[in-house]
Amino acid sequence: MSKILFVMTGADHWTLADGTKHPSGFWAEEVVAPYEAFTAAGHEVVVATPGGVVPTVDRASLAAEVNGGQDGADRVERTLASLTELHRPVALADVDPAEYAAVFVPGGHGPMEDLAVDAESGRLLTGVLESGTPLGVVCHGPAALLAARREDGSNAFAGYRLTGFTNAEETQAGLAAKAPWLLQDRLEGIGADFREGEPWAPHVVVDRDLVTGQNPASSAPLAAELLKKLG
Repeated sequence: MSKILFVMTGADHWTLADGTKHPSGFWAEEVVAPYEAFTAAGHEVVVATPGGVVPTVDRASLAAEVNGGQDGADRVERTLASLTELHRPVALADVDPAEYAAVFVPGGHGPMEDLAVDAESGRLLTGVLESGTPLGVVCHGPAALLAARREDGSNAFAGYRLTGFTNAEETQAGLAAKAPWLLQDRLEGIGADFREGEPWAPHVVVDRDLVTGQNPASSAPLAAELLKKLG
């Protein structure tokens, strides 16, 4: 059994352009679907957050309309409640990346608040990338890549083909006009080769040891691709 590290947001909100705090956290499907895939394949999951804070689920991600109906929403909520790993996270600063076979970063708007500027997370992801450890990142999770700086100041993910939550999706979700910045714009700004798929449809991009997914629907396909890299 190998261990897979979930690098997760510790934020419970996203600060909008006008300074108001939009309740957020992690997106349920983006944790549940990969967790189920990884553990079914025999892997152990360890959760890490900034400061070891217990992560907050975005309540909007538990709604029936984003889970295929109330039965799906109830199942996701039951699964989350059973994930004891979420209730005892380790601090990012205490993580030894050599202990893990792969690293995964789920989204939700929370990473836009903390992981995008978290130096410990940035150092961890830079080291993971340079070591050749498979790294999976989905939806707003790629905000964490923005903090991944090399010693010369360049971003470790510059030149990588990747995807993430698009400007079109943020617009359709109703938050683009309120956002202090948009993820697609920032990823393109660091020199990433951003690959945009159809809004809300599963879309996964693989480049070397980096596997990225565009949106919540991409979580399960991304997990399958990451498992391929673990043999």
